Amino acid sequence: MKPHKPHTKGHRVDWNDPRLADLLRRSENWKLDNRGQYDPKDVQIHLGWAANTARDAVLVWERDQVMMLETRFAIPVGEHVRVDEPRGETMRTAWGIVVEGREGFREEDRENGIHLYWLHLR
Repeated sequence: MKPHKPHTKGHRVDWNDPRLADLLRRSENWKLDNRGQYDPKDVQIHLGWAANTARDAVLVWERDQVMMLETRFAIPVGEHVRVDEPRGETMRTAWGIVVEGREGFREEDRENGIHLYWLHLR
């Protein structure tokens, strides 16, 4: 018996369609982030492979092999980060690399010096 292959139709995008150009123009300044879809969790992070000192951060989103962290300090892109998340009597540890970061856009972010970082987990 042959495995079932789902039938898919290829759709071509007309990049010259004025409706698409208008939509892209209206959305180019959107400032979206994933916060609000996930219960924030206090975590400790260690910067670098051999870091001994933990720093406070907040895990604000996670999916598949990506985490989004909120900090009150800057982290360079490319930095290796260990994330320790308390889970009752145990600790979950994850390793990742900062692939993108920026200062927060929200008013409360600017007031509190919040930075956001996306980590790809290893």
